[in-house]
Amino acid sequence: MANKILVIDDDKDMCLLLSRFLTRQGYEVATAHSGIEALQWFKKSEPLLVLCDFRLDDMTGSELLPKIKEAFPKVPVIIVTGYSDVKEAVAVMKMGALDYVTKPLLPDEILITIRKALNEPAGTKPAPISSPALKGGSKLNGKSTKSPSPATWDHEQYILGESPAFANIIRQIQLVAPTNYSVIIYGESGSGKEVIAQQIHKCSKRADKPFVAIDCGALSKELAGSELFGHEKGAFTGALNQKIGSMELANGGTIFLDEIANLSYEIQVSLLRVVQERKIRRVGGNKDIELDVRIIVASNERLWNAAQKGKFREDLYHRFNEFSMEVPPLRERGDDILLFARHFLKSTDSELGKDVKGFDKEVEQIFLSYPWYGNLRELKNVIKRATLLTDGTLIEAKALPFEIAHFGRLQFERPSLETVQVPLVPDANKDTAPSFEGKLKSANLDAEYEVILAALKKAKFNKTQAAKLLNIDRKTLYNKMRQFQEFKQEL
Repeated sequence: MANKILVIDDDKDMCLLLSRFLTRQGYEVATAHSGIEALQWFKKSEPLLVLCDFRLDDMTGSELLPKIKEAFPKVPVIIVTGYSDVKEAVAVMKMGALDYVTKPLLPDEILITIRKALNEPAGTKPAPISSPALKGGSKLNGKSTKSPSPATWDHEQYILGESPAFANIIRQIQLVAPTNYSVIIYGESGSGKEVIAQQIHKCSKRADKPFVAIDCGALSKELAGSELFGHEKGAFTGALNQKIGSMELANGGTIFLDEIANLSYEIQVSLLRVVQERKIRRVGGNKDIELDVRIIVASNERLWNAAQKGKFREDLYHRFNEFSMEVPPLRERGDDILLFARHFLKSTDSELGKDVKGFDKEVEQIFLSYPWYGNLRELKNVIKRATLLTDGTLIEAKALPFEIAHFGRLQFERPSLETVQVPLVPDANKDTAPSFEGKLKSANLDAEYEVILAALKKAKFNKTQAAKLLNIDRKTLYNKMRQFQEFKQEL
């Protein structure tokens, strides 16, 4: 009997998260971690719906989809894809996939896409996910809220911080939330801009309406219009079904457009019409749809500067700039770093079913001194990794990525002529030759790592950029970093 959603993804953590989320929404879920495992599952049962990652270890979505459709022609298949694979996902839709969603996955988007695929009503919202770094739903525990103050925010779900650097942000949220002003939020990538937008929504009169978040940096020029405004069946090649756009999904509520400066000029023109006339028209459609939506945008680049460079429409900037605020980077927020670290540890520890209680003093000092160029997103990923690697009750420095554990060390101790005692004349009274084991390897690794760490610092710890500076690929960089850390632990 077709009663389960099958999630196919070689990332076991992603399978676990999706399984838990969809189970909370009332669905039965099965998982497969490879195309082969999925095909074996198909021999025993027919799925209700298939949610399939485009890139699996053993095959791609385009290779697996024909086999799914051959076995179950009427079962809807939704492709999960990264930003760079959107064109391939569209090609897979032509082969019979119903729709696609892009990473990072948004709970609202997944749920809406699944319910649309199953022709179910879209009345129930997904439960919120307890992380400021993840995309979230529009309601708290499924219940609408009416203009709550920051004192009543559920701090088990959202942590905003307590530092003086952030106090002004909280005051601004209280000030602007009850209005219908458009808001621009400035801040570095990963600094929590979306959580600020969510709190503005939750403290507004629209709190019981949808909150929809869109990463404009992930929208290709060809598909941005469809994602934002929707399209009619047959509007373009591959448009096999009508699609409701994000603007329409957010009607009555709030839409959050992250990295707004990445939208193409053509889409900016269409967006200006939406802001001015409060109407949208689906791609390929001939009917205007009335729209009542609050728009919050975010950017890590000053939109005024982008307008002066001709990258962003100045009239659109002025439409959005009814109110603006700036989120300070994590490195400027003092003890908020440890507050967030403990919050991420608590949620990750619960998720993994471990018993990690906290951090040792050395780790806390490392956290406070490290610049966190990736902000909350980087901190959360570091905590997840460290929790997984920790067997005891406290996270130690050895569980951290070594570019963080060794931050600030450009030079490492290496053997010198004084410390390496090499007899010039063999001792006839000794049966064994002097041991040089490990010394040359250690010296080579230390010298190599000095270059790697210097490249990481120059690239602000962006590993992709550091690999380019070193003229190696990212995988090689990771392998060398892991090799160095393992060798140091052996000494």
